[in-house]
Amino acid sequence: MRATACTLFLLSLLWDSVRAENSISSLQMAAVSWEGELPCRKWDCECTFKNQRGCCCAATELQEAEDQIFQRVMELSTRIFQLGDSIHEVIGGVRVAFTASMSRRKTCFGPFTRNSPIPYDVITLNHGSGYNPTLGTFTAPRSGLYSFALSVYSKVGGEGEKMYYKVQLMRNGEVVASTWEDNREDSEDSSTQTVLLSVEQGGQVYVELLSGRQLCGNVEGLNTFSGSLVYPSLP
Repeated sequence: MRATACTLFLLSLLWDSVRAENSISSLQMAAVSWEGELPCRKWDCECTFKNQRGCCCAATELQEAEDQIFQRVMELSTRIFQLGDSIHEVIGGVRVAFTASMSRRKTCFGPFTRNSPIPYDVITLNHGSGYNPTLGTFTAPRSGLYSFALSVYSKVGGEGEKMYYKVQLMRNGEVVASTWEDNREDSEDSSTQTVLLSVEQGGQVYVELLSGRQLCGNVEGLNTFSGSLVYPSLP
């Protein structure tokens, strides 16, 4: 009884398979014999219904897709090159840096009746030509984040003589950093300040000595002013 049931089940599966194959064949024959227009869009109807399996029946559509992909790749390649140029400009294409110091003096610089820019007239570096030794002023050739440093040195003559100075780092007329000394105990002193500043193109940064103060005993290279562009502002 069980063997008979299994046999009948297998026969039913085979019958379903035959009917399905006949149905597909019938549909294919109906399509081939159809004399009207078939909705194949961009597909090749002759290839679809008459040729053997493996025929590329969407060759036109695939060619168009390939052309679109190629065009997209070329556009992306162009954008990558443009991005590379922008990165080069940001990190390597712009060089702005300067270092200057006061020349050796036999007399003190100051005192003056008004605040006076310090003339760092010995230039050892001036990439970008932003520093003007005549004015003692750095003018930013482009907007960005800059690093500035100043070193102040002073030495008085006799014992008990007062050391009295105050130096300020200025950005467009505003104080951003300062260093000072006011005592009779030290005959020689120095200090350093380093700051990061955002400076717009055309902005000016300089160092000034306050009125009534003085820098004495300067040895060349000890009173310095320097700066460099860390990175420019993106346009």
